[in-house]
Amino acid sequence: MSKILLVGINSQYVHTNISVRYLKKFIEANTNLKPEIYETNINNQLINIIKDIYELEPEIVVFSTYIWNKEYVFDIIKELKKILPNVKIAAGGPEVSYEWENIMKENENLDYIFTGEGEKILLNFFTKEIEEVKGVVYRKNNKIMYNGVEELITDLDIIPFPYDDSELQEYTKIFYYESSRGCPFNCSYCMSSIDKTVRYYSIERTKKDLKRFIDSPIRLLKFVDRTFNLKKERYLEIWKFLLENYRKGITFHFEINANIFDDETLDFLEQIPKGYFQFEIGVQTIDPDAMKSIGRVNILDKLEYNVKRINKNIHLHLDLIAGLPYDTYEKFKKSFNYVYNLKPEMIQLGFLKLLKGTKMYDEIDKYNYKYFSKPPYEVFSNNFMSFADIIKLKNLEQVLDFYYNSEFFEKSVEWIIKNYYKSDSFSFFEDISNYYKELGYLKINHKTISIFNYLYDFFSYKNFENKDIFVEYLKYDYLKMGKPGVYPLWLEDKKDGELYDTLIKNKNYRTVREGHKNSEFCSFNWNVLEDIEEKVYIFFDYRDNSCDIIKNVD
Repeated sequence: MSKILLVGINSQYVHTNISVRYLKKFIEANTNLKPEIYETNINNQLINIIKDIYELEPEIVVFSTYIWNKEYVFDIIKELKKILPNVKIAAGGPEVSYEWENIMKENENLDYIFTGEGEKILLNFFTKEIEEVKGVVYRKNNKIMYNGVEELITDLDIIPFPYDDSELQEYTKIFYYESSRGCPFNCSYCMSSIDKTVRYYSIERTKKDLKRFIDSPIRLLKFVDRTFNLKKERYLEIWKFLLENYRKGITFHFEINANIFDDETLDFLEQIPKGYFQFEIGVQTIDPDAMKSIGRVNILDKLEYNVKRINKNIHLHLDLIAGLPYDTYEKFKKSFNYVYNLKPEMIQLGFLKLLKGTKMYDEIDKYNYKYFSKPPYEVFSNNFMSFADIIKLKNLEQVLDFYYNSEFFEKSVEWIIKNYYKSDSFSFFEDISNYYKELGYLKINHKTISIFNYLYDFFSYKNFENKDIFVEYLKYDYLKMGKPGVYPLWLEDKKDGELYDTLIKNKNYRTVREGHKNSEFCSFNWNVLEDIEEKVYIFFDYRDNSCDIIKNVD
């Protein structure tokens, strides 16, 4: 087979598929074959993808199959066979590695399934007789055949670096990288818990790879290691290497377990330049029964201490999962408030997915799970949370993105929660999501100015006191976001024009006109930066997103 096409269909244009790149490089390193990669995303029309694949004239097409593209991939396979009946079609990845027999029976157009880690399996598939190849499912004499499991690669360094230098010039895309495979933890909902053997690329190889990223113009590199900070000596050496080779403009994203940091690690992390590291921390739940049911342990006091030590300079994403066993709506509320009080940049509110191959999938009957039968297999309900509860959390998730994850409402929303919700943040988001629902706002898209206006209207609807003070906080958030193109009706734009021009001249703008274009200047009847009643001016400099406060205003 001389014409091999590896197909990666991503969830968004900005993503890159690391799997097909590893397969391509591994095959090229060990054979004379030259697989091609075809990469697109699920927003591309099916007919365009089929046309593109047809014009590439492949002899075998191998699809990388995941939860976000499975249905899309199988729709392509069905149509592709109509125009290329003699082309062999294969699929690999977590969405086909389990219940492969049923998948082959239900999809007669699928010739092969590759189960498990793909590099060795594909190499053997293209260089040996199929009867000798483990990890491949195939058809023979109208029977579905499987030769057993292929052993995992022990020396990961034999896998070449996945990217070409030319690709690393596409700085607008998100790049992915792994320094290890496997996970030692036993989270029952997670596919990574299946492979409990953790294997590492060597430190020398990892440093060499990372230097290539640092020397390129890319902006975001996401480590796909399931838990990056397992071995302290190893992860600290890698982080120290990154700090020694610091480049402004690039961010490294890690999935970490924040429970296991010690003070030495925290001391080091406090040195990291702001924006250089980004951590995703899976809290999931703080309920003891829920944690026990999923095989997860959170040491809440330590987790809180560790997160608060690093949340000044490390960009943090904290994850919660709705629909876990024993986690009722009220218990989820407590988990939400716990995470909110840690003040991460983003709260990722996810919903349990029942994935084939996981322990949780085997416990569907135990907890009376009802779930969507198609990808992404999200739960509808269980013994502890109704579908109505799930819908309420879905609505809350939407306004959470508006009023928290956008980072546009840092002052105004916090002021409302502190003064009218007694720091019960969940109840605020619950209230405003109900407000959106009643007005039909959850079903339509909104411009950013509308989201600000709705918060102003919500405040009025709730008949909260001190609206004049609230407006000052809302005004600050609106102006902090960037140079306004439009000013809302509630925003009084009072400024001393002469003082404004003087400040611009003192801030190294080339011209006053350039200063007006890249800044804003406004009077405030309340000092929102120090939370006191005081008339001040605030100068917003959009070049570096800084603010200067001018006091002693007449």
